[in-house]
Amino acid sequence: MSAVSSKDVATLREKTGLGMMDCKRALEATDGDFELAIDYLRKKGIAKGEARSGRTAGQGVVESYIHPGGRIGVLIEVSCETDFVALNEEFLRVVRDLAMQVAAAVPTVALALTKEEIPAAKVAHELEIYKAQIEAEGKPAQIAEKIAQGKLEKYYQDVCLLEQPFIKDPKMKVRDVVLELAGKLKENIQIRRFARFAIGE
Repeated sequence: MSAVSSKDVATLREKTGLGMMDCKRALEATDGDFELAIDYLRKKGIAKGEARSGRTAGQGVVESYIHPGGRIGVLIEVSCETDFVALNEEFLRVVRDLAMQVAAAVPTVALALTKEEIPAAKVAHELEIYKAQIEAEGKPAQIAEKIAQGKLEKYYQDVCLLEQPFIKDPKMKVRDVVLELAGKLKENIQIRRFARFAIGE
């Protein structure tokens, strides 16, 4: 294992906003590789965020976003535990990004927050359509089932905000962005509700 310099630790801390010891451990665990260390910390941050998800989040902000041209608008409510975090610049930046995420959503579907909000009958109906399409191509039933499940995951990415690839980093889901922020700010952070408005829809 290569020695980790304090300068490298400070650089990683500046990039991630996480604690010095967390950054030092991440660099030690990844032999000083910054990209791997960031992935390491991202996973750690998400785990910390999940651990806080049961705590009461009674503060937060309502953010608005109007897309240039004035034809699409979004309102989104994101909650946190304290008014201190509600005023935090990083928290507000992520909330603005989430509002933009909703604005960029597929306009032909009604966007839900989670998979659980999609009625079971609707999910079953979509799955049957996918299976029928695949079987019509001559694929065996067991293969059709597997492919249909993959198509269902893509469907969730279209209609569930938390399952969508994040517009600023498609390798992450929106869910991961929220959990990472919760880990970094050490509070429970939740998207409560949102509304998307578009002319003619």
